[in-house]
Amino acid sequence: MKMFCHQCQETAKNSGCTSRGVCGKDHITANHMDVLIYNLKGLACLAQKKAEAGKSISDEVEMILGSLFATVTNVNFDAERIQGLTFSCIARKRSLVRELGPGADLPVEAAFDAQSVADLEQAFDAASILAIEDEDVRSLKSFIVYALKGISAYAEHARVLGRQDDELDREVVDELAATVGERSLDELTEVLVATGHTSAKTMRLLDAANTGTYGHPEITRVNIGTRNRPGILISGHDLKDMAELLEQTKDTGVDVYTHSEMLPANYYPAFKKYDHFVGNYGGAWHNQKNDFATFNGPILMTTNCITPVQDAYRDRIFTTGRVGYPGIPHIPDRSDGKPKDFSPLIELAKRCDPPQQIEEGEIVGGFARHQVQQLADKIVAAVKSGAIRKFVVMGGCDGRMRSRHYFTELAQKLPHDTVILTAGCAKYRYNKLGLGEIEGIPRVLDAGQCNDSYSIAATAFALRDAFGLEDVNELPLDFAIAWYEQKAVAVLLALLAMGFKGVRIGPTLPGFVSENVKKKIVETFALTVTTNVDSDLAAITA
Repeated sequence: MKMFCHQCQETAKNSGCTSRGVCGKDHITANHMDVLIYNLKGLACLAQKKAEAGKSISDEVEMILGSLFATVTNVNFDAERIQGLTFSCIARKRSLVRELGPGADLPVEAAFDAQSVADLEQAFDAASILAIEDEDVRSLKSFIVYALKGISAYAEHARVLGRQDDELDREVVDELAATVGERSLDELTEVLVATGHTSAKTMRLLDAANTGTYGHPEITRVNIGTRNRPGILISGHDLKDMAELLEQTKDTGVDVYTHSEMLPANYYPAFKKYDHFVGNYGGAWHNQKNDFATFNGPILMTTNCITPVQDAYRDRIFTTGRVGYPGIPHIPDRSDGKPKDFSPLIELAKRCDPPQQIEEGEIVGGFARHQVQQLADKIVAAVKSGAIRKFVVMGGCDGRMRSRHYFTELAQKLPHDTVILTAGCAKYRYNKLGLGEIEGIPRVLDAGQCNDSYSIAATAFALRDAFGLEDVNELPLDFAIAWYEQKAVAVLLALLAMGFKGVRIGPTLPGFVSENVKKKIVETFALTVTTNVDSDLAAITA
């Protein structure tokens, strides 16, 4: 076994990738990510001691968040950059040990030191999740770490926009540190539940950061065609990168298009003032092999999901932030309060042909919590009149598996009195189907990115209050959520922590969930797994 990774939905045989990741990650990078996480756990233990001494742990948390984010599926394929993060973490641990004193109970993860890559490689076996022999303990610790990876992505996006919370920082440190050493199943289950609450708080913080900086998303008809000018395609989730790119491309003759999870940038008022912001190009992240080839201009990957780079666009793709890919130019982080420098993309774009048009028309989005709350009276009236009989949350991630056609078929077969609430790239399975409207309300209400999943929860609670209900689960609300990577794991736990029952996820249960852990979650939260469209449709419409 060259490696072991089971953090995403497409992991081999729903058990674990052992020679190369289905995502394209090689075993060297995978093993170094394990060592990085091993050291981050040790750093979390030391940060606890520092916090207990009454000192700020902001720097340690920033390192933990950024490094965990780099290990999310389809973020970073560059082993050298992962090694660099590990050495930085080790240096921080050394500094803390000197500052705090080693202590008699210092865990091996905190004490581990390394001077070379060869030293890091000596830790591969100890750092592997398989080093934990008990299957259920391994399952719960994996669940916690993967949720924290998702939380790290949301928290870092908020931090970039100046939003940070000391209480949340401490929770992240405590929950990561709890995966070190011996813990009972009950103790780990408590940590898992706490991680769900941390996720909900983090998504609320990110929502405030996004809307406080760029305004509340508005109902928007987004162009999916092209113009006859060179363009730059921006993918991922980072709205600050989007803002700086739009400002730097102004008056250059270069247009800007969004791809995949950057689509919801079209809904924000702050970005609508740019007349060279054309619209969205292409579909979900796994279509980039085709979408990037036909776009003709430069591509900027701001976060996940980057896939193995193809020759058709290798000489015009750039990474930034936590994203990394061997041999691909990287736009450096901001420094001295200055924005990132996107001039290499702009100059390249001027020499490129306009994007090839692959579709035409418009799609509608922008139904985040603020916008839906403004429509609450109209929605409540439609429910009371019987025009709307059911809401189905179909958010989450898209992916390559054929089984994900389930979500397209379900959307097509849902009765015409059903409204779909969505956030995340799962929307690409049905947002171009033309499912129509109910009394002027679109049947697909797109709240935004997976980062905006909090909007769906806030919308549900607003509808609960509008109907005068005691429990959000009394709403005519059902779930069919698609998951792929660790941000979806964090969202799932957040929904459960906020009290939502009967959440249906698919197309498979996470491979890292053992049978005993599955039973515990099902008993506690009534969690279910998608089966087939007709059976689930019957349950949803019952």
